[in-house]
Amino acid sequence: MCGRYASSRAAGELADEFGVDELRVDDLLPADWNVAPTKEVYAVLERPPKEDRPQERQLRALRWGLVPSWAKDRSIGNRMINARMESVAEKPAYRKAFASRRCLLPADGYYEWYATEQRTKAGKPVKQPFFIRPRDGGVLAMAGLYEIWRDPSKADDDPHPFLWSCTVITTDAPDDLGRIHDRMPLMVERDRWGEWLDPSRPATLDLLVPAAPGRLEAYPVATRVNSVDNNGPELVEPLPAEGLPAEVPDPRGTDE
Repeated sequence: MCGRYASSRAAGELADEFGVDELRVDDLLPADWNVAPTKEVYAVLERPPKEDRPQERQLRALRWGLVPSWAKDRSIGNRMINARMESVAEKPAYRKAFASRRCLLPADGYYEWYATEQRTKAGKPVKQPFFIRPRDGGVLAMAGLYEIWRDPSKADDDPHPFLWSCTVITTDAPDDLGRIHDRMPLMVERDRWGEWLDPSRPATLDLLVPAAPGRLEAYPVATRVNSVDNNGPELVEPLPAEGLPAEVPDPRGTDE
């Protein structure tokens, strides 16, 4: 599962990185080191050609939590922040989006929580958050899907009658990251961005891959990230290994 991530790059920087033709963002998003479900996030996508314009690559702000076009209300998106690779091509909620509405969700990295042997007073495992990011400091291009939902509560003359929303596609985590959590976001390599985004091309799962061994690094961070009210670059600062429970995975685990 991918339930939190960091996205601090500015729209212009992302536009350059992903070869965007047009910025379609009404309000620029601030840097966010604690992106949570239902927040607006940047997404790179390609819209099919129309009579007045060719096919173009756009940067948009989408709500995280996919709302299918047939949904009765937007609340369904609250539990559709991730789409499993194993079923994304067949599941009704994602099937149409997978066919022609694919996107990239840029991130600095993402958070996962490791369940330790310690217990809370309620008997639940104490969880240690980790931040997982590209070792070279580059952008993480997470594979995603987007949908366009007509909000029935909006009037016909409303200038913004549609909700654009998205989801992150996940897969099994490899052994090094799987010690922290068994799922992870799927990545799209740079040389496959065009194929993945092109709505005229048939969708194929072959374009989606787990990060190459050694490309990502994982390290423990402060539990301040547990609260969505906390934000700032200090959330991704590494904690020293000293003082962590003995069973917590070595923060250098992805070096192996």
